[in-house]
Amino acid sequence: MSFEGKVAIVTGAGQGIGKGIALHLAKLGANIAIVELNMQTAAEVAKEIQGMGRKAIALRYDVANFEDTKKMAAQVVKDLGDIHILVNNAGYVKPEQSLFMQEDVPYWQKVVDVCYYGVIFCSRAVLEHMIAKNYGKIVSIASDAGRVGQRGQAVYSGAKGAVIAFSKALAQEVARYNINVNCVSPGATWGPGMETMPKEMQEKIAKSYLFHRLAQPSDHANAVAFLASDESNYITGQTISVSSGYTMI
Repeated sequence: MSFEGKVAIVTGAGQGIGKGIALHLAKLGANIAIVELNMQTAAEVAKEIQGMGRKAIALRYDVANFEDTKKMAAQVVKDLGDIHILVNNAGYVKPEQSLFMQEDVPYWQKVVDVCYYGVIFCSRAVLEHMIAKNYGKIVSIASDAGRVGQRGQAVYSGAKGAVIAFSKALAQEVARYNINVNCVSPGATWGPGMETMPKEMQEKIAKSYLFHRLAQPSDHANAVAFLASDESNYITGQTISVSSGYTMI
């Protein structure tokens, strides 16, 4: 797979899965727009990509604000020349699980705003550019919580399930413009949230997966790269679980 000459937006790419995706696409030749609220981590990732000889910009925009996402798309076109790929990775969930009855409206609202509306807003913001050139790849990071539900993450599960359903419907609407819309659905993944857990809990979670290990960001980056490449031109409206067979649906 080669992404030479392609421009990819990766939201929430300052750490974790998003960072892994941004670095992998850059290694394969893409120029990257990193959309983050944490500009320190975004700048660090951009610098790493620039060290590969690729163009990279760090942009501070809020995916949960539609006006921000429109400005984001315009700036990417201005600074990098085009938009070929959008990876909707930005998300939000508390590191510790809590039961639905223990949560409040502000928390629910933030989860839905970032995890679901963020995907809607960013997708809408880039689609006019993709439609104009009759080409585009949208890959949204869902979650196996959105496929089977996750105790202690009820609203997050609902938001991620909504992302999957939205992507299926959008895929049907934009296929006529040669635009593919798909999802990658991670299971438990090593990263900032997992690092805060006690080691015995990490080991217990890892053993619940068929390969007896947690996913690495690179596992998801490989799947995203495939769906964002021309190797997947006949695949749309699909969700690929990268979770060691956790769901098998």
